[in-house]
Amino acid sequence: MNSTEIMIKMTFDRWYGSVKNWDTLLNSITDVQLQKEIAPGKNRGIYLLGHIIAVHDDMLLLLNMGDKLYPELHEPFLKSGDKVIAEIPAAKELRAYWSKQCEVLKQKMESLKPGEWFEKHTAVTAEDFIKEPHRNKLNIIITRTTHLAYHTGQLVLLK
Repeated sequence: MNSTEIMIKMTFDRWYGSVKNWDTLLNSITDVQLQKEIAPGKNRGIYLLGHIIAVHDDMLLLLNMGDKLYPELHEPFLKSGDKVIAEIPAAKELRAYWSKQCEVLKQKMESLKPGEWFEKHTAVTAEDFIKEPHRNKLNIIITRTTHLAYHTGQLVLLK
């Protein structure tokens, strides 16, 4: 295994570990618990679930892997705060979205060759990428892993 492959393996070991941690926690929380606020006046668990799905949906675009699976989640979970939009999908529906999204992301991520992870993501221009080559696809995985771990720490407060 060369240095590039080692770096990618380390990144994805942490990514899949974080996804598994979120999954395990989510499966231990009831739909009723998801309706609770993480802390008084803060986001509810169901909002965090929708938010994570919406953020991971954006990864498909950023990684140039196709269209979003759930574009309807952008407005209520990225553009708006919790409780701003009255009607959001039910917890059961969001859980199904999460499972499907994980499958699709895994399939698409595993199809990339090691060198492709060091190519620019779609939110950076070619000119900027020349100056900042760290703004690559692998960096998206690193930042989204941190984001997922942060919200896992919040979700655990519902237990």
